[in-house]
Amino acid sequence: MSGEELFEVRLRVNGVVREARVPARRLLSDFLRHDLGLTGTHVGCEHGVCGACTVLVDGAPARSCLMLAVTADNCEITTVEGLAETGGGAPGNRGVAAGGEGLAETGGGAPGNRGVAAGGEGLAETGGSARLSPVQQAFNDCHALQCGFCTPGFLTTITAGLRENPDPTDDEAREMVSGNLCRCTGYQNIVKAVLRAAELSAHPEVVRASPPPAAATHGQLRRGRGSGGGGGS
Repeated sequence: MSGEELFEVRLRVNGVVREARVPARRLLSDFLRHDLGLTGTHVGCEHGVCGACTVLVDGAPARSCLMLAVTADNCEITTVEGLAETGGGAPGNRGVAAGGEGLAETGGGAPGNRGVAAGGEGLAETGGSARLSPVQQAFNDCHALQCGFCTPGFLTTITAGLRENPDPTDDEAREMVSGNLCRCTGYQNIVKAVLRAAELSAHPEVVRASPPPAAATHGQLRRGRGSGGGGGS
């Protein structure tokens, strides 16, 4: 049995206070995934380069593969599982928006929410009580993911970015996601999703109405490009 010293940590994760005893060297990413079972936080490079492991620490994006769990003591942590608007705040909605395989059962059973609304480890049964956040909805509308591995990091990064800059230009949207890597999409639809999320955040009723994705996305992009913001097609 290991004689490694354990340290008490107390933090709030997705609105729930969690207490544990962890080794000093336990990474926050490992604590979230293995100790708490929040596997929506993905670990890619383990060097803080790819951004897949990004979570929000007191509202700011942080690479959880570079952060020790003990340094998160008394912090507010938001993982991708905590982004969805649940109404009742049920922690059982893990995986809503984790990105991966499967299909979330949201009461309406909307197949369009595949990937953004699934957790990779089974179905997220929300009983109709959960609603995708504006950023999650935008990823769904703009088809901004393929394999989904990088998606959790993008979702948390963009969520924080839009709080600082709620109405980004096309160039600012690109800068917002420049620290996250994606090997599938070519980034174009991710940039579209940032602009779409800004629109949805400014008009929450649009999220509920769920307008045709193509029309809404193209309209937003025309407005963004009309100001001279660049970006290839």
